[in-house]
Amino acid sequence: MAERNRRTVRDLRRGNRARVLQRLYFDGPLSRQELGPVTGLSSGSISNVVAELSAEGLLEEAGVVDSDGGRPRTLLRVAPDGGLLVGIDIGETRVRVELFDLSLTELARTERLLAQHGYDVERIVAHVRTGVADVLRDAGADPRRLLGIGIGVPGIIERDGPEGPDGTRGAVVHGQTIGWRAVPFEQLLREAVDVPPEVPLFIDNGAKTLGQAEMWFGGGRGAGAAAIALIGSGVGACVDHGDILDEDRTSLALEWGHTTVQLRGRRCRCGSIGCLEAYAGAEALRERWREAGGPLPEDADDETALAALLAAAYPGRRGTPDPVALALLDETAECLGAALADLVNLFLPERILIGGWAGLLLGPRLLPEIRRYANEYALSHAAARTTIEMGRLGPDAVTVGAATLPLADFLTRGGSRPAPGGTGTPPRTAVHAVRERHRTPVN
Repeated sequence: MAERNRRTVRDLRRGNRARVLQRLYFDGPLSRQELGPVTGLSSGSISNVVAELSAEGLLEEAGVVDSDGGRPRTLLRVAPDGGLLVGIDIGETRVRVELFDLSLTELARTERLLAQHGYDVERIVAHVRTGVADVLRDAGADPRRLLGIGIGVPGIIERDGPEGPDGTRGAVVHGQTIGWRAVPFEQLLREAVDVPPEVPLFIDNGAKTLGQAEMWFGGGRGAGAAAIALIGSGVGACVDHGDILDEDRTSLALEWGHTTVQLRGRRCRCGSIGCLEAYAGAEALRERWREAGGPLPEDADDETALAALLAAAYPGRRGTPDPVALALLDETAECLGAALADLVNLFLPERILIGGWAGLLLGPRLLPEIRRYANEYALSHAAARTTIEMGRLGPDAVTVGAATLPLADFLTRGGSRPAPGGTGTPPRTAVHAVRERHRTPVN
């Protein structure tokens, strides 16, 4: 019974700390007096929690405000230097590693370009190892201050992987399109990356981390339900339902790129035929443009090829648009519109956002046609409730979203540091969106 009571008290204390931290993170700065009503805690509990968190360096003063006839009130906020976060995007053209403080201000970054079809597991692990070492060195950061490392990867994530030396089970990645079959990625990274053993790793689907970034900081803010599409060399999506602070919130990664848009269509790199990715992914667009006679060097990568295709279709006022390029892109817009209509009919989102490096290149040109085709293919009532827009966070949204994985865990745990041998299972709930950030403001 005594042990049960101790657990209950500890859990209550952690919950109180989490309430204060989360509220200050998304609504701060706030005074102690303002924290009471928004957290539901007594003034005594607020004083105790604030004293603890301040002593641990997680809160700091952010000025004072006058009160009505009383003493000035001190404002509090989460201290940006209260910890460090690493976000990693294992993309299909590069590995991007970024180091952030608690406010998600970037402190350092590095990139490792991948050769075409260069998804060798050992090479990727080496890129992550050296990338983490580089950003810590460049920022002069102490690895012991890391709160966690978040990683977005292509494919399906299975969390009950083989048991590691410490007795924990790590994430396994099934990335069929890049040749990864049951890769014990978390275990490989844990053995390779030179950080303290208590620093947790959080591995999730890249489209899902992109979606979390857009829901926290970008075009998804305030939406009760949203779908976020990631269009790069491959294609993926996630669907998010519920307020970010809701315990009933769900976020689901979808293998949307491998839904069928053309019966007996093109062969997809997954092995099936007629997949969306075989028409709208940048790798497929490169091959389709080459097959159509587009002028491309044999060693052109996906980014070079997509830029050439767009330049041929939209050469500017003095050029003549290439009709073959225009027709290819119109077919791409129709495939994307039809596949987005499936998301509309299945999930009834309020918003659909298009992101990913290729999506950011294609979207400004194709968005009107994508919307038109989506409206033609979707149920009219569902389509009328859905807006289709571009994502707002740019090409590093997956990296930012990856960093939110350890950040959400840290805030959910009330700011407690990870214990040695901790695992990086993403928490069920996450903190609400931050109001201000050094990114494009939300109008």
